[in-house]
Amino acid sequence: MEEIKSIRISELKDFKNHPFHVQQDIELCALMKSIEDEGVIVPLLVRPNPDGEGYEVIAGHRRKADAGWAGLAEVPAVIRELDDDQAIVAMVDSVRP
Repeated sequence: MEEIKSIRISELKDFKNHPFHVQQDIELCALMKSIEDEGVIVPLLVRPNPDGEGYEVIAGHRRKADAGWAGLAEVPAVIRELDDDQAIVAMVDSVRP
């Protein structure tokens, strides 16, 4: 069973092959307000950083960005062992249309 852990935002790096960029828009501002009021409700999906320390964000780049802008130091995350192919599938599957 996977466990949700609280991880410092400073330990999180974007997935190296992440093709999407977080853009500050009305939806992102609404998410930031929600995070300010309620915190991050849905955990990020991360994997141990294959290049060393910390973790790579597979899903939850917008939540990570907004949590940082909202002044949070930590976010909830599910840590999963994934190879690059599995990480890409999980990332693409999590992208909103």
